[in-house]
Amino acid sequence: LHKAVYVLFLLFQILGAVILGFGIWILADKTSFIAVLQMSSPSLKTGAYILIGVGALTMLMGFLGCLGAVNEIRCLLGLYFTCLMIILLAQVAAALVIYFQKETLKDELSKVVEDLIKNYDPLNEDERRNLQDAWDYVQTQIACCGWTGADDWENNEILKNKSNAEYPCSCSNRSKDLVEGRGFCSLDEPVNGTATYADWPVHEQGCMDGVEQWLKDNLGVILGVCTGVAVIELLGMILSISLCKNIHSEDYTKVPKS
Repeated sequence: LHKAVYVLFLLFQILGAVILGFGIWILADKTSFIAVLQMSSPSLKTGAYILIGVGALTMLMGFLGCLGAVNEIRCLLGLYFTCLMIILLAQVAAALVIYFQKETLKDELSKVVEDLIKNYDPLNEDERRNLQDAWDYVQTQIACCGWTGADDWENNEILKNKSNAEYPCSCSNRSKDLVEGRGFCSLDEPVNGTATYADWPVHEQGCMDGVEQWLKDNLGVILGVCTGVAVIELLGMILSISLCKNIHSEDYTKVPKS
């Protein structure tokens, strides 16, 4: 039982480090879809801080649990069990909030992306530049264009002033345009009058469909990871309680003194 507990506590150290790293990555990442999500929902940044806190707490609890198991201190094992239960309940609550608020989050994201596309300017050098680069990255990686489709870009102020004779390079289905990866590219053959998105050599799929398809394709992996984390936490709770029951008397002289 002791060996199983030690292995589990080691897993919790690793799990805590992963959660901590994921939270830091969300805050630091400025070049992917995460950056767009942060703009659409400030709660994501709050969630990142919560992840950092949970990761640090998980690592601390792993250390305290291991200390309690080695020195057979029931109060430390009890504290470990209680914190694990709180973390598990918090994760379940967060999952329920995301599930029931998904339509609201989707609407908020749609508004942010539509505004981003409408006011996209390759010459921007302010804080919107990072957001624009993040959206270019999304369109390139998912091979999509616009939020609902390429026609979203017809609302862009710069493209409208140029009679849609240019198109976003990151939407292009031609490799030579993707070398640039951002800004606008010109049509090879001029169109009489005002061009439309149908004249652009771009992907037809909107990024909303692309993101949803990615989530569907990777749903098994996401659920598997979440289930694995929950199982590890439950095992930690069960083993800590079992070990706690096996300790009939405590010897506090075993606790390391600073």
